[in-house]
Amino acid sequence: MKLIIASNNAHKIGEIKKILSGRFDEILSLSEAGISHETVEDGKTFIENATKKAREIAEISGCASLADDSGICVDALDGAPGIYSARFASDREGNASDEANNALLLEKLSGVCDRSAHYTAAIALVYPDGRTVTAEGYMYGDILESPRGEGGFGYDPLFVIKGESRTVAEMTPEEKNAVSHRRKALEGLLLKL
Repeated sequence: MKLIIASNNAHKIGEIKKILSGRFDEILSLSEAGISHETVEDGKTFIENATKKAREIAEISGCASLADDSGICVDALDGAPGIYSARFASDREGNASDEANNALLLEKLSGVCDRSAHYTAAIALVYPDGRTVTAEGYMYGDILESPRGEGGFGYDPLFVIKGESRTVAEMTPEEKNAVSHRRKALEGLLLKL
C-alpha cells in the first residue's frame, strides 16, 4: 500500500519514514507524490488539524494519507504556543523561523520559574474510503533559558526531556526518534491498525 505524508517538512518526513519503514510499500512526501496543496489549519486541536490535512490529501490522491500536527505546550503560558507553534512569532498566517519562535518563547518566559512543557504530536491516517485512525503522543520536559545544540528543529534547542541533561537538539536523530512524541503517536497509531 502506498502512503502519502501530507507534509513537505523534511525533518518530519524523515522521522516518519524511519519509524514507518517496512509498514508500507511506498512512503512519499507531498512533493515526491507530485501534489501541491496547502491545507488551512483552522482546527482548535492538534487532532483536528492532522485529520483535516490527511483527509484532503487522501481525497486528492486516492491513496492512504498520513498527517501530523505537533507543537510545544508550555504550562506557564497556559499551553501556548500549542497549535500555533510553527507560527508563534509570525504576524501573518505563514510560519515564522525557528530562531524567531525560540526568541519569542524565551521572551515570554523571562523571569518565569516554572518552565515545564511538553511536545504533543497528533497523527491521523485517512484511507481513500474515509476510514480514519488517530493517535497522540507526548514528550515531557522543561524549557531552558538559552538554546543549546545544533540538531533537531523547532524548539529542540530549548527543550530538555525529563531525566535527560541534553537538549533534544544535542541528541542524535536516532536518540530523538526513540523517545519522541511523534514516535509515541505513530506507535499508538500502529497499535490501532
